[in-house]
Amino acid sequence: MITRDNAEALIPEDYSREIFQDIAESSIALRLMRRLPNMTRGQRRLVVLSALPMVYFVDGVPGTPEDLSGEDNTVGFKARTNAEWENKYVYAEEIAAIIPIGISTIEDADYDIWGELRPHIASAFGLVIDRAVFLGINAPATWPTAIVPGAIAAGNTVSLGSVGDLYDDLMSEDGLIALLEEDGYFPTGHVGAVSMRGALRGLRTTDGVPVFRPMIEGAGGGTSYTLDGEPIYFPLNGSMDAGTALMISGDWTRAVYSVRTDITYKVLDQAVIQDPDTGEILYNLAQQDMVALRMYMRLGWQLPNPINRMNEVEATRYPFSVLIPGYFTTDTDQPTPATSP
Repeated sequence: MITRDNAEALIPEDYSREIFQDIAESSIALRLMRRLPNMTRGQRRLVVLSALPMVYFVDGVPGTPEDLSGEDNTVGFKARTNAEWENKYVYAEEIAAIIPIGISTIEDADYDIWGELRPHIASAFGLVIDRAVFLGINAPATWPTAIVPGAIAAGNTVSLGSVGDLYDDLMSEDGLIALLEEDGYFPTGHVGAVSMRGALRGLRTTDGVPVFRPMIEGAGGGTSYTLDGEPIYFPLNGSMDAGTALMISGDWTRAVYSVRTDITYKVLDQAVIQDPDTGEILYNLAQQDMVALRMYMRLGWQLPNPINRMNEVEATRYPFSVLIPGYFTTDTDQPTPATSP
């Protein structure tokens, strides 16, 4: 008889850390964001600068300091200034996946069950994390506003074809990257829908020379895509919805995440697994001679968004910008509204 102990014996203890590494590689968001030390409890406090100090010439021109500090700064007196901080929090939320396995599969001693399951486990976790961070899909209420809706709310969007051709939409003074620069950020990476890969590859000058050729060809012999010197990632896990966002550009060092609980597992052998939408029983483990591996972890992320000199207004200061579908055109001077996403 295959028991719980038989199944657990097939799971090496040190695989927990390896699986998390696979998840971090599978998730574009975790790959790009800055990781904080592990959380010791379910909440981590971040102290964020919300007001900047100012300094003035002591022998400045009378009248000038009042405009900056609101105080009369007569010659010889130092003007007062201040700095302020506010708290933001990272909340660790549970992410889990259940993988049913037939007992007959486990009985095959020559079958590398973990070698087969690991990429699927990583893909499942990577998908749910990226969708929550990028688009807010099924995101916990304690997590911050997702990047795409956050960029839209801050006005950091460019509609495809609204500036010019694709090159202008991305690279011009009114393009995607310029929106970040105006807010005081330089991009450290980009995330594009898979369709953008072909769009960049097909963009050519009037002489037929690929515009992004120097950015696409990797020095190591493989193909790597970069934009303005920073890498572009095209997730294949379905986390980028081209009908909502074609590309996300941003300073990913401004987004942070922290892990409360590394990957743990539990073997189920007497449970039923239901469809969360319909309630339909998908698997009855005992009746169908199956076990299920329940993978579990807790993590959270936050976007502190501290004040900077380029943009001191929090509502419009955002370290990400988004290229959204809105115009599809063959004539850059006469953009035509899209008829479908």
